[in-house]
Amino acid sequence: MTGWTAPVPSAHEVTAEVNRADRRRFAAAWAHVLMGTSYVPMTSAEIEGRLRGYTDRLVDALLSEPFATAAAREVGVDLVAVHFTSAESLARTIDLIGDEMLDALGLESSPVWRDRIAALQGALCSGFVQAARKRTLDEQEAIRQAVLDARDAVEQALRTSEARFRAIFAEAAIGIGIGDMGGRILEVNDSLTRIMGRSADELRAMLVSDMMHPGDPESVWRMYEELVRGEREQFRVEKQFNRPDGAPVWTEMIVSLVRGEDGLPLYQVALIEDVTDRMMLQERLRHQAMHDPLTRLPNRALFLERLTTVLRQHEPGDRVALCYMDLDGFKVINDSLGHHVGDDLLVAVADRLAAVVHGDDRLVARMGGDEFVILLQNSLGTGQAVEVADTVLDALDEPFRVGGHELSVGASIGIVERPVNGQTAAELMRDADVTLYWAKAEGKGQWALFDPERNATEVAQFHLSATMPAALEREEFYVDYQPLVGLRDHNVVGVEALVRWAHPELGRLGPDKFIGLAEETGLIVSLGRWVLREACRQAKRWQDQFGSAAPFVSVNLAVRQSRDPNLVGDVAEILAETGLEPSQLQLELTESAIMSTADEPLDALRALSQMGVRIAIDDFGTGYSNLAYLRHLPVHELKIAGSFMEGLRDAERADPVDARIVSTLVDLAHALGLTVTAEGVETLAQARRMADIGCETGQGYLFAKPGSPEAITAFITEQLD
Repeated sequence: MTGWTAPVPSAHEVTAEVNRADRRRFAAAWAHVLMGTSYVPMTSAEIEGRLRGYTDRLVDALLSEPFATAAAREVGVDLVAVHFTSAESLARTIDLIGDEMLDALGLESSPVWRDRIAALQGALCSGFVQAARKRTLDEQEAIRQAVLDARDAVEQALRTSEARFRAIFAEAAIGIGIGDMGGRILEVNDSLTRIMGRSADELRAMLVSDMMHPGDPESVWRMYEELVRGEREQFRVEKQFNRPDGAPVWTEMIVSLVRGEDGLPLYQVALIEDVTDRMMLQERLRHQAMHDPLTRLPNRALFLERLTTVLRQHEPGDRVALCYMDLDGFKVINDSLGHHVGDDLLVAVADRLAAVVHGDDRLVARMGGDEFVILLQNSLGTGQAVEVADTVLDALDEPFRVGGHELSVGASIGIVERPVNGQTAAELMRDADVTLYWAKAEGKGQWALFDPERNATEVAQFHLSATMPAALEREEFYVDYQPLVGLRDHNVVGVEALVRWAHPELGRLGPDKFIGLAEETGLIVSLGRWVLREACRQAKRWQDQFGSAAPFVSVNLAVRQSRDPNLVGDVAEILAETGLEPSQLQLELTESAIMSTADEPLDALRALSQMGVRIAIDDFGTGYSNLAYLRHLPVHELKIAGSFMEGLRDAERADPVDARIVSTLVDLAHALGLTVTAEGVETLAQARRMADIGCETGQGYLFAKPGSPEAITAFITEQLD
């Protein structure tokens, strides 16, 4: 399975399996592929013996814990030291390690071992390239010194120096060209003619300026101009040339200034090394580093590099789009049929994506696991991005034939499309990831567009949920109360406790803004315990002030609170702490919450009821109650949902259906020995109709809005007077 990492065996366990014979066989194979790639002054037996030692170092590094690649780098340096200096020697060594090392050593080709092999390849290549470069630079310096020596000793040993210079000039593996200060090429050696693919006569008929290449950076020719003006003694660059047949050749070039006895510039000497093989090898290694080894698609690194380039190099008005996709149902296939089937399915999906999404301005990349992303440069707008997403979803509709199975897999896609200006790769990826989550949450098998307003809302909610624990510690929450009034005598029977948040930045927040977040994060338990304690303290104050006329306090319990194993203990502790009579406390649960306990123990509710605490069902009539089960619950009161009050607002035009439903609910409650409170009472007609039906109490704006303890105290006093 892609993204799965196998446990790494201990070095002792693996070393026991990798015997000396396996190592010798690998060393012999290595010696075989290297034969003839470089001139090495050793016999084949000596070469194999030397490579056997290198093999031991590589195997020990592969199995090392913790894993380290320093030994592989040293092997690369040593290969150059024993004269395996050609790019072919390096390329064959890298291929052998990558293709055969695990098999030759009898190790399973797991992601862990493959990753280690890749790291060893890179370290060996790095050591080889640096050692080869140093060797070349040393040779270049020797040649340059010979040129200078020849100039300084012209009068003393002209013939000897000339012979020496000619020998070096003619036989050097590095190309050498000599030109005058006007840019005319005066002399070239055989190596330079071979590098350039031109005869000596052709080169001598050219000017240095004829060697310009469209890919040359401006700095190359700026440094050249400084040299011919005598302002610079030397410069070193990587430069590309084109041979007459159009084939490119990459070189490392050192251009030096030769001055006359009078100190004035006399000649320019160029030392040119052909590094085309090295560049091709580096490009090959870079390709491996930038592409997913399973699907061969560009990987996360290449995608982010391309995206960063798009964001950095753009014209005013340019737009960009991302389609971030995740396969639906892949995990089930991968877990049930095996990782090999999952890998084959990912390859098939990648092939199909590459077939339907193509073009120079588009890039399909695998981000890891079963996630892919499509980059649209020069986006024409949201419509084009949606069209691409629809094309992908249609392409995935057709089942895949993998490993003898016919597999169906869909995808969810998050689409972000916007102007390039002002964007960063991190922001685009974050928003695409969020939008992908929306697509999956909304049913999968579809795409979703990024919505800034929705995102802002979710970010705000996340901020609220993150700051809620500290807000509870800082006592930013407070409790308002709303009276429950007798419909016949208009006395205040009870009050419902309603928590509020005095947010320092957003102002007063009602429970609809944060209770859901508190339930999701689990903070609802501690917040609910705090509300219960505050409500009981206030109820005790009213009990002390009004005696038998004091209202009971009704506190809402969330589903998570009702299932908290410490609920009964917390209630008992708070009642004892505040001194409130249990009969003065009512706990409200929604109809759906209390009915969800049908298959669970009701010990907590029964214990609370036996303690003397009242239990009420809030918003009754909006759920799907098991009425037969209701009669066995330890419930004392039903609170009829305010939605039923709407049809009773006007006495002359009352909705007969709502009236019949409410009447039935009240009769049901009375038959079960329960009292009834009507919620959402806003008109006198509603209050009278509910009283006629037999409802005991009402709650709503007709009587009073939720208010502070002081306001409710004044309201109770007024009703008693």
